[in-house]
Amino acid sequence: MQRVLWITGAGSGMGRASALAAAEAGWTVVLSGRRADALRDTVSEIEAAGGTALALPLDVRDGAAVAAARAAVVDRFGRIDGLVLAAGLNSPRRRWDDQEIGVFHDVVATNLGAVAGVVDAALPDLRAAGGVVVVVSSYAGWSFSPNAGVAYSASKTALGSLVRTLNAQEAASGVRATHLCPGDVATDFLDQRPNVPDAAARARMLTPEDIARTVRFVLDSPAHVRIDELVVSPVVPA
Repeated sequence: MQRVLWITGAGSGMGRASALAAAEAGWTVVLSGRRADALRDTVSEIEAAGGTALALPLDVRDGAAVAAARAAVVDRFGRIDGLVLAAGLNSPRRRWDDQEIGVFHDVVATNLGAVAGVVDAALPDLRAAGGVVVVVSSYAGWSFSPNAGVAYSASKTALGSLVRTLNAQEAASGVRATHLCPGDVATDFLDQRPNVPDAAARARMLTPEDIARTVRFVLDSPAHVRIDELVVSPVVPA
């Protein structure tokens, strides 16, 4: 049976690595993100390895674009069996005394509002398939991390509640969701920090492939198994 996985934030980092891992496991993958060229490059890599992939560029905060993308996936493949929601945003200005409230709203809209929007758009399909949702959150969503930022910490913490309500209310349909909370991961996302980690610090961090293996573990778990929350940390802090 063809299994269809829609991934947001798929142009780079954990989203891209998850797309490659899922395709290797036999999933048909749909890649969404803002960088069309990066999505096409990943689709080409998947297809070269014998997999099936489709690029649907969009801004996850655009509800109309999300709805159109969901319709395009169902029109092309007839179903959606899973979501990996990896799009994220932060800002170097993370404190009450230097943040801009407009940026605060952008971060919350991307990290929280867009997750709810994609889940809502795909939920009829997930109910029909008994589907699985992996919400790529953060260690800051599991344990308070004061340096993560006002908006980032608030939005990632809220994802834990979003996942719990999804599991509580949609279990009868077989829908399963996981709140995945990685520690430091060596991706371009680190460039948004006030003090950007150097190469030595990044070498001690998790890799996108580490998180992709975790995502694949969740995706490949049997339908009667729900993994409510996973925290993945590097052994040696950066």
